Amino acid sequence: MNIKKDTTSPTDIGDYMKVFACTAVMMQTVLSLVLTTNPAFNYQTAIGIIYNLVKFTAPAFIFGILYTTTRTTNQNTLHNYGGYLKKQWSALFVPTIWWTLAYLLIFPNVQQVNKFNSIGTFAWNFVNGNAAPHLWYNTMMLQFIILMPFFWALAHWVKNNSLRAILTIIITTILFSAWIIFYDLEVFHGIHQTDWYLLDRIFISFVIYGIFGVLAWMFRKQFEKFLKKAFPILSILILGIFYWTNKELFAFGYPINLGNAPYYKPSMTIYALLVIGLVATLAIHHINNNSKALPVFHFLATYAYRAYLSNVFWLQIIWRLIGKNLVPINPILTIIICYLLTWVLSFASAYYFHLIWTKCKDFMVRKRVQSTTE
Repeated sequence: MNIKKDTTSPTDIGDYMKVFACTAVMMQTVLSLVLTTNPAFNYQTAIGIIYNLVKFTAPAFIFGILYTTTRTTNQNTLHNYGGYLKKQWSALFVPTIWWTLAYLLIFPNVQQVNKFNSIGTFAWNFVNGNAAPHLWYNTMMLQFIILMPFFWALAHWVKNNSLRAILTIIITTILFSAWIIFYDLEVFHGIHQTDWYLLDRIFISFVIYGIFGVLAWMFRKQFEKFLKKAFPILSILILGIFYWTNKELFAFGYPINLGNAPYYKPSMTIYALLVIGLVATLAIHHINNNSKALPVFHFLATYAYRAYLSNVFWLQIIWRLIGKNLVPINPILTIIICYLLTWVLSFASAYYFHLIWTKCKDFMVRKRVQSTTE
């Protein structure tokens, strides 16, 4: 990869990861909702296959966030941590707070596990990700933002040292494999399935994707060479792994339970890494050829997180107006219509709410300046 171009270009691999992840995760939400209507088994089969197809979103998003953040802040140290957190507060934490409140107050029916019945349980659901089916991810992802000094330290440690990078990959793979095996035995249909469910939103469960995102930027030339050589193999492997994930899911029989397709399995981990590799290959190809798609991906990536936050909110409205009446007629058509409308409304609201908020802030700044000069 042309390092100069990649460093100065506003669009990078991380943007592609965010757009693909956000676009795919909205399909997960729609599929889960349609499945609650108990459609015929042939429709459940299609839903299960599509669900496995898009089951790469959280890993890809984490990889993308760490890749881009390392690209833009890898020279940072603890000295810059305060300024970094200030930027992340307005970009990530504030939207999370507003949308979490919206779910708890407007659509309390979408809460997971236990519904709030007091101030204490309201606060608990607010921070633990149970306010809506997709907010577990925010609880996990924001931990990576808070722990960014660790990833800066990793970037500084491996810089220009291939042996350290290889050592990091080996240690990360071994430890993460042990974690996945532990989760599979103890939590996934294990004795701690219900009381240890919060483990799925602890950063450790996705740390391999964050570390690999850091390394992918720090060794971007080697990463590009690897992908160019491995692309044919990755393309073949992903077909085999996709078959594996579907075989595992359908082994549980019908009715299909999407909870039987968690991220925390060897098959899903390998599948997510393969998708990340293929998406990165596409991004590198576009960057090196100065594709016209670059500004589109950069624009969508800017609003991807906020669109993700709102997607369940808009889907609830769409479902009440259209979806629940259409699904008995044709579940697949329902999925397509609900998905497209959710995608459009989520990104449109992210963009226009951002414009409104920006104008409000500018107005408040002008008023403050006027009051000080009078």
